[in-house]
Amino acid sequence: MHPMIAPSILSADFARLADEAAAVGPRGDEPGADWLHVDVMDAHFVPNLTLGLPVVQSLGAATGIPLDCHLMIEDPDRWAPGYAEAGARNVTVHVEAARDPVMLAKNLRAAGSLAGLSIKPGTPLEPYVEVLRHYDTLLVMSVEPGFGGQSFIPEVLEKVRAARRLVDTGHLRLLVEIDGGINADTIEQAAEAGVDCFVAGSAVYGADDPGRAVAALRDSVRRTNPHRWAG
Repeated sequence: MHPMIAPSILSADFARLADEAAAVGPRGDEPGADWLHVDVMDAHFVPNLTLGLPVVQSLGAATGIPLDCHLMIEDPDRWAPGYAEAGARNVTVHVEAARDPVMLAKNLRAAGSLAGLSIKPGTPLEPYVEVLRHYDTLLVMSVEPGFGGQSFIPEVLEKVRAARRLVDTGHLRLLVEIDGGINADTIEQAAEAGVDCFVAGSAVYGADDPGRAVAALRDSVRRTNPHRWAG
């Protein structure tokens, strides 16, 4: 296993999404991005509006990179399975918005995707440990959801460490993902805390060469713990 990098198209050029996806694809010996992170916002759960299911369907048809859809929306119990049916590899919903997160996880898996659960910076992990037994990924927000380009909140790394311990001891079986303010200065902190998958927006799409930026971020993670990422 290698460190997973998921560039966020929230920082990409929305008029050129197919090209922006290709820019982080495989190149030579470099595998490129593992997932393409798609932030879906509805201007209700968060104070911003981005894109929805039709764009996700079109993007999925234009790239071979698996889509990692992060739904910052109200009523994900109703809307989230549609993203799984559209072919997203991972569909993440917010625990703060889901009415029945256990049933929602089952519905997402039945529709063909991995099931992800996200928690805001101020939301504790402990009350949801049993719920997370039904999920494949945990997305820890390291900024307040809603806008790109925010500063990393280091206090959330305590939740990452707690989740890592639960995974390492076998209490949970999931991927630990982090989203918000991840760049060359913060990714090593997140890696040391135990993150598996790193969402990066402006650190990738603000670079002159997004593909090279993905490789550089992955190399930074590997350097923090060579033994973990060996092989």
